[in-house]
Amino acid sequence: MSINIVTLIGRVGTDPDMKYFESGSVKCKLTLAVNRRTRDSEHTDWFNLELWGKTAQVAGDYVRKGKQIAVKGSLKFDSWSDRATGANRSTPVIIVDQLQLLGSKRDVEDADVDMSPDNF
Repeated sequence: MSINIVTLIGRVGTDPDMKYFESGSVKCKLTLAVNRRTRDSEHTDWFNLELWGKTAQVAGDYVRKGKQIAVKGSLKFDSWSDRATGANRSTPVIIVDQLQLLGSKRDVEDADVDMSPDNF
């Protein structure tokens, strides 16, 4: 049995980078800052997020830099060969299945969108 589930809560580090395809598909890329506490200090981990379809469109319409969100998805690794050195490179990416806007009630009311799982 295999399990690949990632759940994160953090603040968005960049405004959404939207890409629209001729096929009608929509893709959104974001970065997410998540604080990790250790015994002596606190560190910020940065995650690359990739959203598709209706979830991507919701992010494009309502998510902005600094907004607190929760995401649930799976981990994948993008791999490529470095043009300059020829070395193999990779970076982790979270493929987001569920997006939830967090923050104050006013932030959610301003968004005026139903974020229940049935809508995704």
